[in-house]
Amino acid sequence: MSQHTLNRLQAIETLLGELKQDLAVSLQPARQETHAKIPFSFEFFPTKTDDAQAKLLSTFKELGELNPQYCSVTYGAGGTTRERTLGIVKSFREQSAIPVVPHISCIGDSKAEIGELLDYYKGLGVKRVVALRGDLPSGQVGYGELPFALDLVKYIREHSGEHFNIKVAAYPEMHPQAKSFKQDIKNLADKYHAGANEAITQFFYNADSYLFLRDELAKLGIHQENFPITAGIMPITKASNLIRFADNCGADIPRYIRRQLADFGDDTKAIKEFGFEVVYHLCQRLMSEGVPSLHFYSMNQVQPNKRLVESLGLV
Repeated sequence: MSQHTLNRLQAIETLLGELKQDLAVSLQPARQETHAKIPFSFEFFPTKTDDAQAKLLSTFKELGELNPQYCSVTYGAGGTTRERTLGIVKSFREQSAIPVVPHISCIGDSKAEIGELLDYYKGLGVKRVVALRGDLPSGQVGYGELPFALDLVKYIREHSGEHFNIKVAAYPEMHPQAKSFKQDIKNLADKYHAGANEAITQFFYNADSYLFLRDELAKLGIHQENFPITAGIMPITKASNLIRFADNCGADIPRYIRRQLADFGDDTKAIKEFGFEVVYHLCQRLMSEGVPSLHFYSMNQVQPNKRLVESLGLV
């Protein structure tokens, strides 16, 4: 056999080896982007009737089976839902081992009233609270002894030491009453320095706004490992409700979402499917960016929240 023929055979063997390697790689299953499971939580609001409260307890039980990190309960402007909030917190505590995190708003309340509330929650075994300024009730004049959330954080530490893990609000798209974005972020940093442990954002649909807030805090030396910024997530189920909530709190609904919701009109099924896709991909993006946890504004509903949590692989 000539040297020329040997060289050709060796070349063919080399080529066959490369083809086998390529074939083996092509037969491997495609890699899918996966994210580590992260904690999640739900927010509930007080109901106005006993029948609605019974339904809320059922909702809490069903969502509780997903094993959330905690469930929070809102508190009306100037404590307008105070008694209902206290009753729901107590019922949740009696019904489940899931930590309950009551909201506390300070505007219009005295230090003595806030102190009594903190003592009551201590007695229930509550160890976490959400400290908020809150909205001034209609017709009320004056902000009271604790006019801002920063003042409330300081007072909770003064009154209760380190008993409570304090969560505060953060605004990826700026608080509607803030003088500037820079001032708003400084205010959040001040709450951290006053003793807040973590923040929960207002809902948003632009992931870049959350990332901007996170990165601006990092420039001030405040990082996620020391001050986690939980992303607040609002499922989209009804266009009119969403637009009203957004307009009230200064959250932005991107134009493409508003236009699509308008095009759907009264087609609730289409709105829910579109809303699911929007929020699902928002959460996926946030998870890929290392968001520490997700907080779902449940609107006292089971299915939209359960579907998202399960589809995201959080359970």
